[in-house]
Amino acid sequence: MAGRIRQSDVEEVKARTNIADIVGEHVSLKSAGVGSMKGLCPFHDERSPSFHVRPQLGFYHCFGCGESGDVYTFLQRMDHVTFTEAVERLAGRIGYELHYEDGGGPAEGAGNRARLLAANRAAEEFFLEQLGTPEAEVGRRFLGERGFDAEAARHFGVGFAPKSWETLTKHLRGKGFTTEELAASGLVSQGDRGVYDRFRGRLIWPIRDVTGQTVGFGARKLLEDDPGPKYLNTPETAVYHKAQVLYGLDLAKREISKTHRVVVVEGYTDVMACHLAGVTTAIATCGTAFGVDHIKVLRRVLGDDSGVGEVVFTFDGDAAGQKAAMRAFAEERRFAAQTFVAVAPDGLDPCDLRLARGDGAVRSLVETKTPMFEFVIRTTLARFDLETVEGRVAALRAAAPIVAEIRDPALRPGYTRELARMLGMELEEVGRAVRAAGARPRDGERGRDGDRDRRGERSQGDRRPDEPGRQGSTGQDGRPTGRPDDARPDAYVPAGATGPSEGGAGAASDRPFSITMLPNDPATRLERDALQVMLQYPELVGDDLLRHGVDCRFGNGTLAVVRDGIASVLAAASVASTSPGEVPVSSAVAVRPVTVDRVVAEVPPPFGSIVQQLAVLPVPQRGDAELTAYVRGVVGALVDRELLRQKQELLGRLQRTDPADTATYTMIQRALVDLERERRALRGD
Repeated sequence: MAGRIRQSDVEEVKARTNIADIVGEHVSLKSAGVGSMKGLCPFHDERSPSFHVRPQLGFYHCFGCGESGDVYTFLQRMDHVTFTEAVERLAGRIGYELHYEDGGGPAEGAGNRARLLAANRAAEEFFLEQLGTPEAEVGRRFLGERGFDAEAARHFGVGFAPKSWETLTKHLRGKGFTTEELAASGLVSQGDRGVYDRFRGRLIWPIRDVTGQTVGFGARKLLEDDPGPKYLNTPETAVYHKAQVLYGLDLAKREISKTHRVVVVEGYTDVMACHLAGVTTAIATCGTAFGVDHIKVLRRVLGDDSGVGEVVFTFDGDAAGQKAAMRAFAEERRFAAQTFVAVAPDGLDPCDLRLARGDGAVRSLVETKTPMFEFVIRTTLARFDLETVEGRVAALRAAAPIVAEIRDPALRPGYTRELARMLGMELEEVGRAVRAAGARPRDGERGRDGDRDRRGERSQGDRRPDEPGRQGSTGQDGRPTGRPDDARPDAYVPAGATGPSEGGAGAASDRPFSITMLPNDPATRLERDALQVMLQYPELVGDDLLRHGVDCRFGNGTLAVVRDGIASVLAAASVASTSPGEVPVSSAVAVRPVTVDRVVAEVPPPFGSIVQQLAVLPVPQRGDAELTAYVRGVVGALVDRELLRQKQELLGRLQRTDPADTATYTMIQRALVDLERERRALRGD
């Protein structure tokens, strides 16, 4: 029976795990300011990065789609695992022993993702061992004939499946895996007489996800009496989705992220040949055409948001290779990076090219690449008879839209001239055709995430005006006391609620509420920035300034709820640190009283996302030396604004007070003097 993981263990594993390391296995992250990182969101398609990670606080948030959470949430969303599985995976990663309550232990079951991954891992070890057996001579010979030695095979995890109906099945059952688990992992198939090994008498390549976990296998036929297809892959399972997996990405991802280049080849041996030749950014699809989901995965790893990257496709020189190139071109616009095609003059694939001409020829193939647009234009023109007027006109009609689709306007005139030269036609005539093609809407142009105006980030129509707060009361000393009732329900804009759209008030948007939808006036910006640093750097703000900050009145109702959450956490920390008859501990020895988790737990559930968004929102680009001054300056400005408001209220009250009432008049004057002294001290005067 599965038990509940002890809460202290859950918190300890989270504290010991750097969320940037986990997210970084799926997304190429770059600095977004002090203590903040950003990259392309893994949960929706976008052209510019809006996914922010705050490693120090252990949270992430996407300002594009609204996804947010901690490292456990990220694994649950990315890998479709349960919370318990996410904790167990991270605990295993750092070697931490978990303790379970109610006498239970780790969850087990046929559909459990962890069990399927464990079965694949055990199968991979079995296949590796089998490659050294006498029966696997045919497999070793196949590798040797293609220039791969034993070290290369070990590096890529290549193994061998014996020509047997149930050798693997018996081996894995002996390790405790059930028939149901083996079937769910795709390692066995079901027949009339029971289950049998799916892969038999074949060379085996482990297919790993971007984190390096083996999720499936690709098997190459070796024997003449094998009636199956040339390549046989793991079927779709709970952990293997061929449209989302790229072979070799686990080995290539760091170099791809570093160089902003990826080389897309067509097969497992091509990936091996490229890597061994020094092209260590090579990857390949697994038994399916290069598609939209592959592009999404690559763009995140590539950090494809600046347009400076390169995607190089290598295709065979035959008709099938040209067809594959045209399919890739159909999705080319999804990349911000520049796209190229590399085809060897004699049509050899990278593996055969390495065998025939050596490692240098493979590197040269990639370096002498052709821009994708040029390759597609030449391929398109090759279909027509350019010796006739009719053929040239038809070719122009087919090629003009290709030139019109070039994203970089600086390149378009050059390709227009090149097209005119290839066709032997007047530049003016070709230019007119290109402009006319560009004026026509393209299929699927509208509605792409990368081209849409993000609501709330740029549209004033999405911003909701906030209502002013109510006046507070004054105490016996004449100064206002407590916070006003500025967080009344009609001012709330809860996270997850839909805000007004461009259609006007009351029209619902389908996007969750984002802090980017807050009004952009200076007062609201100050409140937002102050809460941001209170959540992110409470130790730099300091205990006294924190308590003054949460006592300030807020004009924005949504932010006022977050302020109240911080105030509640501070109050609880003060009570917890005070024993009967003692005073509270000083801020110098307090242990970070304000944490994002505690504030999220205090605010009403709809506002938890607002807290998390503020926790990951990057501070301005400042070095560590300036950070303390900035943090204290922002909260100090908020407190100064509150003191100024109190001063104005006191001056108004002083004007309304009868001078004959000397006691009240003197009390207010003294309060004004004290308040002004406090303002000067805050400013350092």
